[in-house]
Amino acid sequence: MATAGAQLDSEKFSCSICLDLLKDPVMVSCGHSYCRNCINRHWDGEKNRGSYSCPQCRKRFSRRPDLKKNILLAELVEDLKKMRLQAAAADLCSAGPEDVSCDVCPGRKLKAIKSCLVCLVSYCEEHLQPHYQAAPLKKHQLVEPSRNLQDNICSRHDEVMKIFCRTDQQCICYLCTMDQHRGHETVPAAAERMEKQKEVEASRLNIQQRIQQREKEVELLQQQVEKLQQETVQLKRKDVQLEQLSHTEDHQQFLHSYPSVSALSEPTHSSSIHPAPLTYFKDVAAAVAESRETIQDILRETGTNVSPRDTRELLLPQAQPETREDFLQYSLQIHLDPNTAHRQLVLTDRNRKVTFTSVERSYSDHPDRFTTCRQVLSRESLTGRHYWEVKWRGGGGGVIAVTYNNIIRSGSNDECGFGLNNKSWALSSGFNSFTFWHNNTETPVPGPWSSRVGVYLDHTAGVLSFYSVSGTMTLLHGVQTSFTQPLHAGVYVFGSVEFIKPQ
Repeated sequence: MATAGAQLDSEKFSCSICLDLLKDPVMVSCGHSYCRNCINRHWDGEKNRGSYSCPQCRKRFSRRPDLKKNILLAELVEDLKKMRLQAAAADLCSAGPEDVSCDVCPGRKLKAIKSCLVCLVSYCEEHLQPHYQAAPLKKHQLVEPSRNLQDNICSRHDEVMKIFCRTDQQCICYLCTMDQHRGHETVPAAAERMEKQKEVEASRLNIQQRIQQREKEVELLQQQVEKLQQETVQLKRKDVQLEQLSHTEDHQQFLHSYPSVSALSEPTHSSSIHPAPLTYFKDVAAAVAESRETIQDILRETGTNVSPRDTRELLLPQAQPETREDFLQYSLQIHLDPNTAHRQLVLTDRNRKVTFTSVERSYSDHPDRFTTCRQVLSRESLTGRHYWEVKWRGGGGGVIAVTYNNIIRSGSNDECGFGLNNKSWALSSGFNSFTFWHNNTETPVPGPWSSRVGVYLDHTAGVLSFYSVSGTMTLLHGVQTSFTQPLHAGVYVFGSVEFIKPQ
């Protein structure tokens, strides 16, 4: 009702010009009242008309009327402002759904600012005052407003639970010590709180010490990571140097550079840090070892006599695999590189399967993407020995290939197509037949057709072989050449092709 009254009064004491509460109210001789500034601005606009009017009743005056302050109305407006402020303050203090309300307030509940653990009552600021003034109430324990005061009442005896039973590890009232807790070890709840507080502080100290220790370990690990990253960069640089050395045609220059280039620094070790993912660094070391094998193969092929002291170790040529178990030693799961895929190819199954679609995909532009031929390359760069298998899906066939990474991506078919240039070697699968292509030269393959083909690569030895896989492995076509760059697996797709890791 007070709010409704305040709203009604607000309408009565509003200026009809600015529609707000009257400010410095003045009255015109016709009886209507306005803000002093509002009526003056209104009459300032009527100077050139030769008369002045009341905005409400339109009564006209031949000369500008004198204005007198409406004292009674000004006092009523001030009273209304005070009522508004009090109502706003009451709204701010009223308890909302998320607040603890005062248990003493009648009618509309105000927010509680404290709860008393002795009275088990929550109080607003006004009703809390006796706890600050009366001597007996000053001893009561006041806490932040709590909704759980009733949890301090014993459900059996309806008494405040001020005792802690250590035997049953629960709070009880004094009457509980006389029946179901008789003979138990009991202490005042405040005393037990002090003991538990000490344990809390001890636990916090332990946790803080462990946090400091973990922070030191993290810092140490970060230092180790930096060292490992530096070593990785050095190993990669060394691998590039060894590859460049392997392509040196001048024997004298080769032998002059070999001792310094082939030397490897000692690896970084850590006795306190044992990172689990060591595979990456093993791969780098394996790549360096393969480069060393390449150099030694070149030495053997050129008939250069190098002492063991210079080469550290001369490796004998390894025999090529013969049984499927031999091939499986070099099995590799090929993953396709989305950045190389033609826009009519869709990669799925974690980039191990590729499917032709008549609708071009909205792939982003990339310098590695094939734009002429429906081809895609592997993400893996292939050196050393590897064996993988490809399976045709849904008919249609296609082309299985290995190629240098610098194959043309946009241009004529002879420049881009697998097997149509000197950068790639390809096995084309038609309807129940195979054909081998290299440098735009076709070689018929008489072997049995299969929807599953195995590919074996010995990059160092220059061996590339294709096998028909259907229960047994049958050689389709083999190549003996000299690979001068790392290779990538690739496919030209008519239907769907899946790369399978042999098992």
